[in-house]
Amino acid sequence: MKVIGIVDTTFARYDMASTAMDELEKTGTGFIFQRYTVPGIKDIPVAAKILFEDYNCDIVMAFGMPGPMPVDKISAQIASTGIMEVQLQEKKHIIEVFVHEDEAMDDNELSWLCDRRAREHALNVYYLLFDREKLTENAGMGLRQGFPDKGPAGSGHKH
Repeated sequence: MKVIGIVDTTFARYDMASTAMDELEKTGTGFIFQRYTVPGIKDIPVAAKILFEDYNCDIVMAFGMPGPMPVDKISAQIASTGIMEVQLQEKKHIIEVFVHEDEAMDDNELSWLCDRRAREHALNVYYLLFDREKLTENAGMGLRQGFPDKGPAGSGHKH
């Protein structure tokens, strides 16, 4: 049984964690969740570390919603750096699922984007745990989580 760690924040304006868990449950079995909610994105790295060390998680999804101000962008970068450090220390993936508030034109688009990005990254987590070949099949295909895929550049030729 695999353990999927879920870290989310009270600062976010959408419950992406529940959306991702719903998508994972629709996709397959063989896992359980450990959820850890923190106040803001700078709290995510230590929560992920705790999930790996104290709850034996195999992978962690980290959900956050940085605001539109310059200080929010700095906080997001700090959080991302901390997330990278924990990944390297643990030798396990943390899938960062951040939706910046200013990525969307309005609350309706923001809600749609949060839902799509959470669901599409949930599939990435499932494939990392149970079917890595599926990710290899999609290498170089310009897939995006949330907004429409870009597709391969040129012919998209695979070697």
